[in-house]
Amino acid sequence: MKQAQVSEGKLLTVAGFAWLFDAMDVGLLSFIIAALKNEWQLSTVQMGWIGSVSSIGMAVGALFFGILADRIGRRDVLVLTLLLFSVGSGISVLATRFGLFILIRFFVGAGLGGELPVASTLVSESVAPEKRGRIVVLLESFWAGGWIIAALVAYFVIPNFGWRVAALGTALTGVYALYVRWQIHEPVRNDKTTRPTLGQNIRAVWAPQHAKATLMLWILWFTVVFSYYGMFLWLPSVLVLKGYSLLNSFGYVLAMTLAQLPGYFTAAWLIEKWGRKRVLVVYLLGTALSAYFFGNASSLVSVLIFGALLSFFDLGAWGALYAYSPEQYPAVIRGTGTGMAAAFGRIGGIVGPLLVGYMLTAQISVTVIFTIFTGAIVVGILAVALLGEETRGRVLA
Repeated sequence: MKQAQVSEGKLLTVAGFAWLFDAMDVGLLSFIIAALKNEWQLSTVQMGWIGSVSSIGMAVGALFFGILADRIGRRDVLVLTLLLFSVGSGISVLATRFGLFILIRFFVGAGLGGELPVASTLVSESVAPEKRGRIVVLLESFWAGGWIIAALVAYFVIPNFGWRVAALGTALTGVYALYVRWQIHEPVRNDKTTRPTLGQNIRAVWAPQHAKATLMLWILWFTVVFSYYGMFLWLPSVLVLKGYSLLNSFGYVLAMTLAQLPGYFTAAWLIEKWGRKRVLVVYLLGTALSAYFFGNASSLVSVLIFGALLSFFDLGAWGALYAYSPEQYPAVIRGTGTGMAAAFGRIGGIVGPLLVGYMLTAQISVTVIFTIFTGAIVVGILAVALLGEETRGRVLA
């Protein structure tokens, strides 16, 4: 038993740092978008496209690498995705114009989108059922660490040395991929049967016995990703639009980001006590209310309070989502099913940032924009409540 605990801790740490590096890149992008607005004289629509192109890449990566993980294994795909986004981040510092930058961001996004569902699937299959939910949510908590580091880098590095120096740091994660290759072992599969073809796996995800779970996951992923990337990639820029300086907005986002950690830890503690469905519903409801009041906030105090609550509840819900998703499918289609749901969700990540850009260009208020995100989250709540089944304790092959 002691050896198993050590193995779980090691797996959590190794996979968690891969997750942290992903979060650093996504977090830094939100600050880089704000910085590029002035450097390249970007319109709000162009700013929205930077976030959306990353999500297009994430959709492609989640689908392609999720399917590939069922073919060649979780660990090797995890290494490939780490290398893809780290090399892409390094190359992005060479971009001197908008078009080249978003092209590079597509490939960075593909690596990011592939790594997240593959890592959560790998961890889910390697942990005992009674601890699986908590461990996967703790894995997700590394995302908060990445965002906090990104906010610190944005506050101290970007104003003094520029965004290129900040982006170059994420390229160093390529070295970490080599470490992952030797430290993580592929889960042993019990079945010795021939693996299904790609087409069979895709059809199986929508087979009658899985269709209800798949529909629920696709709705849930779309609404969560749509609202998260629409809100958080624009967060520093929204604060600038509310009248705060660029440097102050970076500092305020850092303060809000700190609330992500207790959001993850409380969700990790509750998920094995309440179950996946209840944690998702409660934390998504908290996200919806926080988004609404943040959009209506007028004073600095209310901006910081509701921004922190938004970080707390939204990231706690993300942790539960990653624990819940792999538990919907048997091992042979688990990577495909989780990857397809994540890929569909990334369509929301494409639409969300673009929607904000176009609505701001049309001079639609931040209040209305955040009300739309509130409504989307409510749809996700209904999907879980009406279509979802509790999976706490379910044994995964």
